[in-house]
Amino acid sequence: MARMHTRRRGSSGSDKPAADEPPEWSDVDAEEIESRVVELAEQGYEPSQIGMKLRDEGVTGTPIPDVKLATGKKLTTILEENDATPEIPEDLYNLMERAVRLREHIQENQQDYQNKRALQNTESKVRRLVQYYRGDELEADFEYSFDVAKEIVDE
Repeated sequence: MARMHTRRRGSSGSDKPAADEPPEWSDVDAEEIESRVVELAEQGYEPSQIGMKLRDEGVTGTPIPDVKLATGKKLTTILEENDATPEIPEDLYNLMERAVRLREHIQENQQDYQNKRALQNTESKVRRLVQYYRGDELEADFEYSFDVAKEIVDE
């Protein structure tokens, strides 16, 4: 499939190996993993960062290669059950953060046409994601604008 905002084709990524159960060397209890996930979320980590921390550090020194295999639940499901989900989905937040940085850069460098185009592309992605999340994870009347994004990113 081609990329959204370029003329090039996308490159295929690697697939995770198919596994039905956690590896033998990873023998951490599911409840310990869930409590560690909630603890990291309360410390302000985003779901992708939590997954990397569990992969690298683990629980009690034992790394967790895959939370879903170890607990039977996705990481976001664990966060939802414990009311620890972020206000705005992580992918939308990251795009808003990028749009704010680009807008501030363009205000200083008005002749930077390449980044003006990048801002247009980023804001169109944000609007599509807002439309996708509206009603479920965002308020029904949520509208994207630079001012709204700036407030959210500055919090």
